[in-house]
Amino acid sequence: MEVAVYNIKGEDTGRKVTLNDEVFARDLSEGNAEHTIYLDIKQYLGNQRQGTHKSKERSEVSYSTRKIGRQKGGGGARRGDLNSPVLYHGGRVFGPRPRDYRTKLNKKMKSLARKIALTSRLNDKKIFVVENFTFDKPRTKSYMELAKNFKVEDKKTLVVFAAPDNNVLLSVRNVPNAMMAQAIDLNAFTVLNTDAILLTEDSVAVINDFK
Repeated sequence: MEVAVYNIKGEDTGRKVTLNDEVFARDLSEGNAEHTIYLDIKQYLGNQRQGTHKSKERSEVSYSTRKIGRQKGGGGARRGDLNSPVLYHGGRVFGPRPRDYRTKLNKKMKSLARKIALTSRLNDKKIFVVENFTFDKPRTKSYMELAKNFKVEDKKTLVVFAAPDNNVLLSVRNVPNAMMAQAIDLNAFTVLNTDAILLTEDSVAVINDFK
């Protein structure tokens, strides 16, 4: 598959770049495509969680253990002490405890999910291939001019480079709806969580080699 290459002014250069059909032209009607995306995103989001949530249970609340009421005849639930969960300041019943939300997913499924995500974005015409570029110095204004040329200044945009470019990174990171990533670090969640993706020619070469 061939797509047009644009310059940073948003103009068609007349050149084309070949996209690997194994990566950008997957069959989205496959029965497990949607489930594969689900499993990959579920794992990605789960791995971002710290899992440090904790609430105090009955044995951890510090109050007097004096019995505060008679066992029977009060007309309500029995209350042994102020730590009782039925009282306002009592301990919580079955509250959250620290846990690990990380899960495992085999590499082939993660790779397939990434390819399905890239195919979906290309089908939606949300991927633009831009000739290799850099900025003379870090300036947010330089990125905003680039975004306006592609009419994505008000959209959540992902700029993909083959290798880190500090000037571009520093120019992008102050924009709330924009982020920069290396081609090798792409994943299904990052790809699908954007409204537009700008791929440099060098990054296309890296993505075409995805296994």
